[in-house]
Amino acid sequence: MSTSPYILVLYYSRTGHTARLAADIARGVEQAGEIEARLRVVPSVAPSTEVGQPAIPAEGPIYCDLDDLEHCAGLVLGSPTRFGNMAAPLKYFLEQTSTLWLSGALVDKPCAVFTSGGSMHGGQESTLLSMLIPLLHHGMLPVGVPYTNAELMSTRSGGTPYGASHVSGHAGAAQLSADESVLAIALGRRVAKLAKRLGV
Repeated sequence: MSTSPYILVLYYSRTGHTARLAADIARGVEQAGEIEARLRVVPSVAPSTEVGQPAIPAEGPIYCDLDDLEHCAGLVLGSPTRFGNMAAPLKYFLEQTSTLWLSGALVDKPCAVFTSGGSMHGGQESTLLSMLIPLLHHGMLPVGVPYTNAELMSTRSGGTPYGASHVSGHAGAAQLSADESVLAIALGRRVAKLAKRLGV
């Protein structure tokens, strides 16, 4: 395992929209320099029980474990919007982090959140805010997107001061809008810069 500092970009993505945001956030982390982006995902779960998953996903980033979370210099957490809240697989993973809460492993580390959804008013902002709640319980320091990013005023799709977001539409837009991409990159860069400043 690498001993260099890293920002953990941890997410769940079912159709690829949240994964596209994660890729741009990771790009922003890398742009900050001297700190790497570590992309990780969580496995799906079934409504009644855990679904058996292979140890390594067939494609994309590998599954996150508690070591990835414990040793990160900062965290950017992402999920599709599910009725104004994060998806169950990500919530399930967070509910397994009690040992890190007890030890204070994440206290004073910067964190941010991102989401994607099918419609403009489909609950993205409440999803972002609800995703911050467990991170606040861990003592993390939330980072948003400030209005010094002009794209917050020009976007006609995703992008909020609470975190990066993407609106895919009912047809499922294959790409992020230019503004969504810029704001996702800016969020990753901001978390990385703050982590470096804090010396986490």
